[in-house]
Amino acid sequence: MSEDYSGAPYEQAMSYQSYLHIPQLLSLQQQVSGHPDGVPEHDELLFIIIHQTYELWFKQLLHEMKQAHITLAAGDTYASLGLLSRIRTILKICVAQVDILETMTPLQFMSFRGRLESSSGFQSAQFRMVEVLLGRRDARVATQFAPNTAEHATILELLASPSLWDSCLRYFLAHGYPVPGRLINRDVSTPYCADADVQHLLLDAHRHDPEVALVCERLVDIDEGLQEWRYRHVKMVERTIGRKQGTGGSSGVDYLTGTVSQPVFPDLWAIRSEF
Repeated sequence: MSEDYSGAPYEQAMSYQSYLHIPQLLSLQQQVSGHPDGVPEHDELLFIIIHQTYELWFKQLLHEMKQAHITLAAGDTYASLGLLSRIRTILKICVAQVDILETMTPLQFMSFRGRLESSSGFQSAQFRMVEVLLGRRDARVATQFAPNTAEHATILELLASPSLWDSCLRYFLAHGYPVPGRLINRDVSTPYCADADVQHLLLDAHRHDPEVALVCERLVDIDEGLQEWRYRHVKMVERTIGRKQGTGGSSGVDYLTGTVSQPVFPDLWAIRSEF
């Protein structure tokens, strides 16, 4: 940022610190180990910063996905490609952060794990919103949050709204592909199931329409990126706590393992063997 304050008093000038609210940001890493009168565990600060950073990236993912909904439904190839590429890159950053977390040994984590009490990554409302935007349709997601909270209301709203794939179907339709009306007008609050008619038009697009095919490949990148993040997450958890029950009472590794190979866009994977 510029160091030219244009003559404005220092306390009134926009600065790096004030624009980004750096003092407030750096005050948010409140360690619970060592309190009230002991010394906080060294590795807890890393744990907090990593997870707070994840939440910031989830916020950005939601921001990009909501805009991608708009551009895809409007049939805008170039704007959609830019957004989908950014989403893919953010997911890669999320995967890379696991490397940092894995520098913490099981003993180092156990030194403060007990102080986490019932808190758990399963309680990340923003990640649940990402899942729902990508197509997860499971009302149990909302029940993890108190009925009178903004998180609960937002998740319910998203569960009743089109997923990213629903917007993709409108994108294909805008480009002249015969997406069945039963899919365009379907009940978006229900899970989408792989469809042979959609797979047929996707094969046609890959063979004859490079721009639409490129959008499809960016979607596969995102799907693969999410699966990669899930895989790295489950291996990190297994490496750190083994088969113990997760914090917050979750089943830990066993639950996470079951989520690894669930594709977001099944039609795009189904056509791989047809090329």
